[in-house]
Amino acid sequence: MTYKETLDWMFAQLPMYQQKGAAAMNAKLDNIIHFCSVLGHPEKKFKSIHVAGTNGKGSSSHMLASILQEAGYKVGLYTSPHLKDFRERIKINGEVTSKEFVKGFISRHQPFLEYHKLSFFEMTVGMAFDYFAQEQVDIAVIEVGLGGRLDSTNIITPEVSLITNIGMDHTQFLGDTLEKIALEKAGIIKPKVPVVISETQPETKMIFTLIAHQLKCNIVFADSVPNEGYETDLLGEYQQKNINGVVTTIRQLKGFDVPEHAIVVGLKKVVANTGLLGRWQVLQEDPMVVCDTAHNKEGLSLVLQQIKKQTYKQLHIVLGFVNDKDVKSVLGLFPKDAKYYFVRPSIPRGMDVGVLFELATEQGLTGEKFASVEEGRQKALQMAEVQDMVYIGGSTFVVAEVV
Repeated sequence: MTYKETLDWMFAQLPMYQQKGAAAMNAKLDNIIHFCSVLGHPEKKFKSIHVAGTNGKGSSSHMLASILQEAGYKVGLYTSPHLKDFRERIKINGEVTSKEFVKGFISRHQPFLEYHKLSFFEMTVGMAFDYFAQEQVDIAVIEVGLGGRLDSTNIITPEVSLITNIGMDHTQFLGDTLEKIALEKAGIIKPKVPVVISETQPETKMIFTLIAHQLKCNIVFADSVPNEGYETDLLGEYQQKNINGVVTTIRQLKGFDVPEHAIVVGLKKVVANTGLLGRWQVLQEDPMVVCDTAHNKEGLSLVLQQIKKQTYKQLHIVLGFVNDKDVKSVLGLFPKDAKYYFVRPSIPRGMDVGVLFELATEQGLTGEKFASVEEGRQKALQMAEVQDMVYIGGSTFVVAEVV
């Protein structure tokens, strides 16, 4: 198979949560454990940092990788989802894995994958672990896909675990309260492995503290540790919480020499070192066009706070969602004086633009409907004057179509 044929097989034949939602979920670790045993247990052949959380885990993972690269280490980075190319998920020192590796890996293991009906995410995790083991990385930063306790990445024993913000997302899988969701995220905490919590939240603090105590882990709440003065090239004031968690995690990492200058430079060169896309990414100036992958209530609240701090004459918002989000409560966050361009991301889970339009109208948001993200973007740019601002977001998959 060609690279494209390989990806088509992966995306189409096997369920993928990003495309299909609940149908893709496999709430157990049996498959990935079996697969990694066939691969020779690659997850045991490299050191790692495990990162979970509702918001901020992607940015934090890239910050950690950038800092460790600046310290001179060979650093694997596994994240999800991708925006443009599948290989964004699996990187070493900012370089994506080769198309040949992806093709070869699937070709070698296709009979096993088909027979055991592995999910898209399970096969991808196995691929990443196998790649990092073969390439003998010094350390890998592994981002949880969904939740923590039953996530396919949760077969590693990391050097440090980092849990970022806890918010109401994927409630159909993780629970309908912050406490229940925190229990799922806390599933990545391992016996005697230090755990860092980026943000102290009253509803979750006791849960993390209790589990860490039971597992004899050192637990540190990063916002209680002074980490002032650090700056990052990832725009948005909300990144400060991520910086706190990341710097505290680096300080908990034993056996690695990470000097202060590596932290300072690494935080300032996240995009250059790792190729991160879609976090308050400025696509153009005059008018200013920004996109951001925030897609739940907590994440969008932070982004909308950032928008309020910008200077513009008129705000234009290109907005689309997927079906499994609590879109009604999220729409209540958005400013009523903006001009809206409602769109549907081009995936099966994309929310029908007519439904979105009706929900938005109920919330007092006014605008037009468009059949595609590109049509909405083009119209917003046509209508925006030089002094205006255009924001594009609501879903990772909306952003994927514009970056």
